[in-house]
Amino acid sequence: MEGVVIRVGGADDLERVEAIQKASPEASQWTVSDYLYYSFLVAEIDGAVAGFAVWRGVDVDEWELLNIAVDPAFRGRGLGRALVDALPAGRVFLEVRESNAEARRLYEQCGFVAIGKRRRYYQHPAEDGIVLERKR
Repeated sequence: MEGVVIRVGGADDLERVEAIQKASPEASQWTVSDYLYYSFLVAEIDGAVAGFAVWRGVDVDEWELLNIAVDPAFRGRGLGRALVDALPAGRVFLEVRESNAEARRLYEQCGFVAIGKRRRYYQHPAEDGIVLERKR
């Protein structure tokens, strides 16, 4: 994708990542400094952070995507897909709000399939989470 750089995120990115997260109510609202303890990527356009993804290893060749978001001003340009494509090979799991059709469409386009449902997994508002898996 021309003009986009995917790189490892760091402490200098946290302020911008926090702003993206706050502008993305559909994303999990974590304490962004915790991202430094996980695998953490950012997507840059022209040197500005426009999106991020955070995941953790749970087993050999098995990962859990914890959070991903793209600044609303940069959506529709393939950044979400670029971040998902940068996840490691193996089995990747995630939960997504049942009502988050845009994210579910992205994940399906990236090869994720629904494998279960977690009742009332999300709060504020309470909502079921759809468990997705991708094997690669």
